[in-house]
Amino acid sequence: MKVIENISELITIPNDGRHPKRGEGMRDLGIIRNVNLWIEDGKVLRITREMPDRVDEKIDARGKVVMPSFVDPHTHPVFSGYRDFELSLKISGKTYQDILKSGGGIFYTVDRTREASEDELFRESSKRIEYMIKHGTLAAESKSGYGLDLENELKILKVIRRLSREYPITLVPTFLLHVVPRKREEGDYVLEMIDALDTLKRYAVNVDVFCDKGAFSSQWTEIFLKKAREKGFNLKMHADELEYIGCSSLINKLDFISMDHLIKTPDEVILEMSRKDTVAVLLPGTPFTLLEDKYANARKFIDNNVPVAVGTDLNPNCYTESMQEIIALSIYKMRMSVEEAITASTYNAAFATGVQDRYGSIGEGKEANLLILDIPSYTHLGYHFGVNLVSDIVWKGELI
Repeated sequence: MKVIENISELITIPNDGRHPKRGEGMRDLGIIRNVNLWIEDGKVLRITREMPDRVDEKIDARGKVVMPSFVDPHTHPVFSGYRDFELSLKISGKTYQDILKSGGGIFYTVDRTREASEDELFRESSKRIEYMIKHGTLAAESKSGYGLDLENELKILKVIRRLSREYPITLVPTFLLHVVPRKREEGDYVLEMIDALDTLKRYAVNVDVFCDKGAFSSQWTEIFLKKAREKGFNLKMHADELEYIGCSSLINKLDFISMDHLIKTPDEVILEMSRKDTVAVLLPGTPFTLLEDKYANARKFIDNNVPVAVGTDLNPNCYTESMQEIIALSIYKMRMSVEEAITASTYNAAFATGVQDRYGSIGEGKEANLLILDIPSYTHLGYHFGVNLVSDIVWKGELI
């Protein structure tokens, strides 16, 4: 028997396990004060102020806050080559198209990712996974997308599998139809990837499409996603980040576990999302690093009872592994309450990632994946930013 004792605030996030939280429910953190947590066989046994007769190990929370570990529902962690040189270009007023023409942008990353071996990609990406864990993320949806051909997409997915096996973290693999490769036609590339779905199914559980201006059309996105659904993939989509071109309206035709970005989503789609369990994954780090003033309207989604999660969008253009930083941006830039941001980064993020049975909340009988935060109250999340507030991490019931 293991006991975490002297917990000042325990954030449990009550839920029914079958649906993401929405509306006012996102503000209910189920806080229990001055309590102990019993853990046995990697799972929470009891939440109580009592101590068991037999204790094999004590973890003293020292009056700190205990909460579920973060779940990051949108990451691109496996790539080669940094793009720090683009920051000075962005600051000087260069557009993304200007940066592409100067040799930067996504194809810079694609070229270097293609050149890297699987072992090289593993070594580069390992550091990112270590940072994620240190900052409290113990589960993350992890996308391919920087290969743009079957061989290199599989290479990325194999690295994601290796990382998940080597580190105390659950990485849920997603094949991403990211952009049309150079010198290829959109339809030809989509059909090629449809033919590859059986092979991809051995390495990925989700598929995602970047459906937006300059990426994939809603027509080809629909064709691809319908075929992927037939093969048993969960469906996700980058939508409405740059423009609304009908992408998010596919919610009327398909069931998604999440739709992500959603900066330009129209009201009628938000209303339709309120009727479903599709999670709106909002990514405030993306406009922040693009020096944009337009963020997803989190208040409109939440106030219309759409379940909302937040994620890092970790990639070479939005280079952060910290969900704590994303909580701060969610509060300051999207006007989410701290309670909403916590729910969005734990339980709803777990639902968007498909791991809500093991992550995202603390309850009796559930796997013990949790954090001890060195703060006097949960309200310091977001308020105290720019530092790592995690002091201790418990994964599958073990202190790591």
